[in-house]
Amino acid sequence: MNKQVIALIREDKVPVDHRVPLTPDQAVRIKEKFQAEVVCQSSTLRCFPDQEYKQVNISIVDSVQSADILMGVKEVPIDNLIANKTYFFFSHTIKKQAYNRDLLRAILDKNIRLIDYERLTDQQNLRVVAFGRFAGIVGAYNGLYTFGKKFSLYNIRRAKDCFDLADLRTEYAKIKLPAIKIAITGTGRVAQGAAEVLDEVGIRRVLASDYLTQDYKEPVYTQLSVTEYNQRKDSKPFQEQEFYDNPEQFVPGFLPFAQQTDLLIAGAYWDSNSPVLFRREEMMKEDFKIKVVADITCDIEGSIPSTKQPSTIDDPIYDYNPWNDQVVEPYKDQNTVSVMAVDNLPSELPRDASRAFGEALLEQVLPNLLGDDQNGMIARATITEDGKLTEPYRYLQDFVDGKE
Repeated sequence: MNKQVIALIREDKVPVDHRVPLTPDQAVRIKEKFQAEVVCQSSTLRCFPDQEYKQVNISIVDSVQSADILMGVKEVPIDNLIANKTYFFFSHTIKKQAYNRDLLRAILDKNIRLIDYERLTDQQNLRVVAFGRFAGIVGAYNGLYTFGKKFSLYNIRRAKDCFDLADLRTEYAKIKLPAIKIAITGTGRVAQGAAEVLDEVGIRRVLASDYLTQDYKEPVYTQLSVTEYNQRKDSKPFQEQEFYDNPEQFVPGFLPFAQQTDLLIAGAYWDSNSPVLFRREEMMKEDFKIKVVADITCDIEGSIPSTKQPSTIDDPIYDYNPWNDQVVEPYKDQNTVSVMAVDNLPSELPRDASRAFGEALLEQVLPNLLGDDQNGMIARATITEDGKLTEPYRYLQDFVDGKE
């Protein structure tokens, strides 16, 4: 049997992304551990330059036409798709994202087997590869950066200008905050990454109940689970799983926190059927306190009304004026809310983010891909095959056909 050839493809989506699915060292380990060959498509944008792959004898190629499995990070531009291949990337199609409808159609037309990283799960239905921790780390850091800029408190480098996470951490000592309150929403990888930064900066963590009722002489933060900022419509006890199963049975409960919070770091997954955090009308009230929102989730017109559009790594901040519902230039008016809504945050620390991601691929995914998929991990993540949607994703057919 011929060796399978895995190609690390160039990221051609705009705005550019510097991450890779596998580092040079990990590519070598694949060659040693599995009967597979790894090649790397030449790129000037990758956080690990071509030369680093060359140094460990990974071939640099211009064309990946002869590869069997093509691995990227972001969506592959339609014109770049090669028919009859197996692709791995974040497709952003499973929620019927309209902006990728044509991409999904092209994948079906070209008989591509699409395996989506987001759907790679273990037997407990937990994701096995993700960039969430690094989204949280960069998102929290960017929130602190924004707060410092808005109120002229300190100057720290942008995360994108730091070589790696160790370099970023050298900036923490420069962050000198007054006695503000910071709220993180969520308890998953993203929120944990954000909390990691606040802990290392030296900001004290407090209970949600104390956060709402106590005054402090130092900056503090609290981390909120969905049970703490949502409420049942009836008087029954709050069951967290029921919230995820039937979010329409709940109403917002975040407003008391909005009246105490200076910097909001939004790291919780949000579903369109779930309650919003707060409404635009509430932002216009005198007791609404939030001045900076680091929206890591970046749900446009979603749970946070000030997140009107995604921002970019090059232009990460905009201000939102709730009185006219407009996006305005940042930092000109302290009465507007400054919003950080970069939608590819891990790309600001691409080397560390890629290394962690690739390790999970190497240890948990590739044994199933290149061996026996005994627990169905690859099957569960396969969206298209043989020119059709696979059974778990047939719900996308009307979306593909333009009927919804």
